[in-house]
Amino acid sequence: MIRKLYRRALDTWEHQELAREQSLGDFTTTYRVVPLSLLAVVIGCIATGVAWMLLRLIGFFTNLFYYHRISTQMLSPAENHLGPWAILVPVLGALVIGLMARFGSDRIRGHGIPEAIESILINGSRVEPKLAILKPLSSAISIGSGGPFGAEGPIIMTGGAFGSMIAQFFHLTSVERKTLLVAGAAAGMSATFNAPLAAVLLAVELLLFEWKPRSVIPVALASATAAAARFYILGGGALFPVPPHIAFAGGTALAACLLAGLAAGILSALLTAAVYLAEDSFQHLPIHWMWWPPIGGLVVGLGGLIFPQALGVGYDTIGALLQGDVPRNIILGILLVKSVIWAVSLGSGTSGGVLAPLLMMGGALGGLEAGWFQHIGITGLGVGFWPLVSLGAILGGTMRSPFTGILFAIELTHDLNMLLPLVIAAFTAHAFTVLTLRRSILTEKVSRRGFHLSREYAVDPLETLLVQDVMRTRLIALSSTNSIDDIRSALKQSHGPQGQQLYPVLDANGSLLGCVTRGELSRAAESGKFRSVTEITKPPEAPAHPDESLRAIVYRMAGSGSTRFLVTDREVKSKLLGLVSLEDLLRARTRALHEERTRERVLRIRIPFAEQSLK
Repeated sequence: MIRKLYRRALDTWEHQELAREQSLGDFTTTYRVVPLSLLAVVIGCIATGVAWMLLRLIGFFTNLFYYHRISTQMLSPAENHLGPWAILVPVLGALVIGLMARFGSDRIRGHGIPEAIESILINGSRVEPKLAILKPLSSAISIGSGGPFGAEGPIIMTGGAFGSMIAQFFHLTSVERKTLLVAGAAAGMSATFNAPLAAVLLAVELLLFEWKPRSVIPVALASATAAAARFYILGGGALFPVPPHIAFAGGTALAACLLAGLAAGILSALLTAAVYLAEDSFQHLPIHWMWWPPIGGLVVGLGGLIFPQALGVGYDTIGALLQGDVPRNIILGILLVKSVIWAVSLGSGTSGGVLAPLLMMGGALGGLEAGWFQHIGITGLGVGFWPLVSLGAILGGTMRSPFTGILFAIELTHDLNMLLPLVIAAFTAHAFTVLTLRRSILTEKVSRRGFHLSREYAVDPLETLLVQDVMRTRLIALSSTNSIDDIRSALKQSHGPQGQQLYPVLDANGSLLGCVTRGELSRAAESGKFRSVTEITKPPEAPAHPDESLRAIVYRMAGSGSTRFLVTDREVKSKLLGLVSLEDLLRARTRALHEERTRERVLRIRIPFAEQSLK
């Protein structure tokens, strides 16, 4: 009895969904978003626990590897007293990761976000359950042994894995599984950085591949839930608090933000190129990829011996940069040593995130710029102004996500006065990398595995055009009393590539009885057995209506296999209005391309006296 009631309710729901999708409106979201949102809230709580666990694991392995004690306290590896022996720690950690990747799952390799994208594109948003265990464990070992990475990428992937696993227990579509996977990923980032809005934007700009309420609402609720739950287990407030900056920096400083954004764009391009240069170099080594991480670990160990602050997550160094009290030698060490060991280690295929290193390198670039801008007279902006500007700009340039970079910087510091400088710098960096790089540091890896991603979002012209805008109204219609000669005449009149392929059949009153295809008419005429057109007339298959969007017609064509539909009145089903075909949809596309590519000067400046003097 319960099963029948559930099935009946599900059928009713699906019928309501179909009716809503076919009706015109701003959105196509249905009530399916309600249960998805409830699941997303649960996933948000789980992702917060995952974030807490991973941070504790990182602290555990840092203490174990560098201080030989059992503790989960988060601390920097830079204060260790191992001396030259510290070189071997990253090598040992990377060796463990190589073994885990080869004999556990090679999906643990990488920095998390590209792997989440691949799960969405390749596997229908299905993630292996063992990845939810192996990914955080491998990342904790990598970072705890000195890897110059952040925890956010692994948390994003692990949160996504839990979201995907929960989704796989329910009767959901691939798109709905994707929504819950991304909800887990956004919740993981929100719990790590206490940045719920930036996490939602990152999900939209990098993982969802759409901006629709059906997916954004559950993702936002998961992110908000994680941020709220974080308060109880990790604490609240800004992760990197800074003194409030000046409300308006002034025209000169804002112009300097353009230069800061340009510098961040150049650094973004160099960092992206360095990572994939390192990856290409490892590809040419005549050894199994399992041994690549230890080689990268050796580079990390040598770099850590030269500049210990380059090891680990480096949250303390990021905070110091935003406070403006970092010596010049530390800034140069970050830009030179941190960037090199990060690029090499990431290119070797180890496990770790990219956000925290980018924050550190962006802050260091800003610290370097602060001295130069102060030298030319741009002062009075407050401590840490330029590190914060460059921190946001480097995210906008490297990740190609300017909105995420802007809001991420604001949520990390809770300084809304920095909004305008960040907008200028982040979009300048974004413009530079868009014009100079084909792919971002996150999508290049996906592209190398044979998948193309478009990061541009726009409303499809088929969403805004209606059937009545493109349908044909001049048709050859057949009567139920037509003879064989009439049929042959109709076929001759509509010959050629643009000939009519579907014929409506009308009764004596002009009401629609059905339709017949050109092929069916030809076969009937050739057979000589044709008596009445009504013998081969079929009811019109899913007739279109003039107020339907062309998007709905495209979906109907894909589902039915038919490339042309009769258009009838929505109220009076037997009233024929026209015909819409695949060729008509292509003409709608052609019109959109014409509007996009055709350049013309609409307004012209006329100088009457000059024209008169020329005459």
